[in-house]
Amino acid sequence: MATDKKSDVVIPKTTEFEFMGPIGGFLMIFSLPITVYYLYFACQPTSCSALQIPSFSTSVSDYIDSSAILIFLAWMLFQAVLYVMPIGYEVKGMPLRNGERLTYKINAFYAFLVSVAFFGGAVYFNYPVSMLYDKYLHLATTSIIFSFVVSTLLYIKAKLGPQSALCSRANSGYFFYDFFMGHELNPRIGNKFDLKYFCELRPGLIGWVLLNFAMIAKAYEKSGSVSAGIILVSVFQAWYVMDGLWHEPAILSTMDILHDGFGFMLVFGDLAWVPFTYSIQARYLVDYPTELSNLSIVFIIAMKVIGYIIFRASNSQKDAFRKNPNDPKLKHLQSIPTRTGSRLLVSGWWGMVRHPNYLGDILMAISWSLPCGTGSVLPWFYPIYFTILLIHREMRDSHQCKQKYGKDWDEYCRRVKYRIIPFVY
Repeated sequence: MATDKKSDVVIPKTTEFEFMGPIGGFLMIFSLPITVYYLYFACQPTSCSALQIPSFSTSVSDYIDSSAILIFLAWMLFQAVLYVMPIGYEVKGMPLRNGERLTYKINAFYAFLVSVAFFGGAVYFNYPVSMLYDKYLHLATTSIIFSFVVSTLLYIKAKLGPQSALCSRANSGYFFYDFFMGHELNPRIGNKFDLKYFCELRPGLIGWVLLNFAMIAKAYEKSGSVSAGIILVSVFQAWYVMDGLWHEPAILSTMDILHDGFGFMLVFGDLAWVPFTYSIQARYLVDYPTELSNLSIVFIIAMKVIGYIIFRASNSQKDAFRKNPNDPKLKHLQSIPTRTGSRLLVSGWWGMVRHPNYLGDILMAISWSLPCGTGSVLPWFYPIYFTILLIHREMRDSHQCKQKYGKDWDEYCRRVKYRIIPFVY
């Protein structure tokens, strides 16, 4: 009698914890939404300072708004429809624990173009897109509530589903930890609609760009002009999102897709954290436009371009090597064999540091905050937070690679000494 290979896989109990374990998971679930609110209330048109305790509103109407709820739900539905439309193409993901390779729809860049076109149409027909600035807190609250609801449903789904579908990193038996980390690895609706993959690239990332565009509209509405700073920030961040969506298949080999479950950490991160913390620079520049000299603009653009070149070139080199390490175009690259049969690059971009893409990411993050000047540290929240995040992610990745490659990883670390910044870290 034939057996289902997928159901035969047993997911072991989680014994190694991240984020300080169950207590850390509990704290993160509540501290992350509080951080979103803190950034909003600490940076207001009348004052934007991290040195004072902000005054949080106690009026429910300042948080809940029926039109904001409708806008958010319509946006999620719109992106879901674009996801399932018969445009784009399908690819196979990386092998799972049981050897299975899931199929993914590649059409996020088209979704971006359609979304921007709809936004442009709204502007053309004089729809008040600046209302996204006015309803910023309402939309943030809606996304937070939605994240809690979705995360709860995902946890229930994981509990009712097969044991083989669980995530090995979030199968501890501790509710708050598994809820935060994501109890199920690849939750899907049917065979095609991958919830983690959908949320990772579409509603939050594209929504972040449109929020920035709405900030430009609000800035023009307030003063009749638009500063160079808000244009630079919005163009830089749109460029970043477009690049990610254009290289959509590359996300299939990332830690989020391969190893992290889909729970509150990623749900909240994708739908609430990204759009409502990453847009802080544009929101700040609506109320605090800065004057930039031509030299400052050239310097900021140069930093962005250098960061992007490092980020994109290193990622492209890695992806090309993973797809075909024997490609004649890559014959100049040195690598070392591992016990798994794969090879690790020790030259090129990946011979300078273990994560050159992170270095590029950090330089780009800094370029996004430079247009805001130094009047407040709050617009610098993103590069500060993101640097900490990447350092932590590098530690997670190093720990995982040590377990996977053993002594081969030690040899790799001996060959490539620096983690992110050459000669520094």
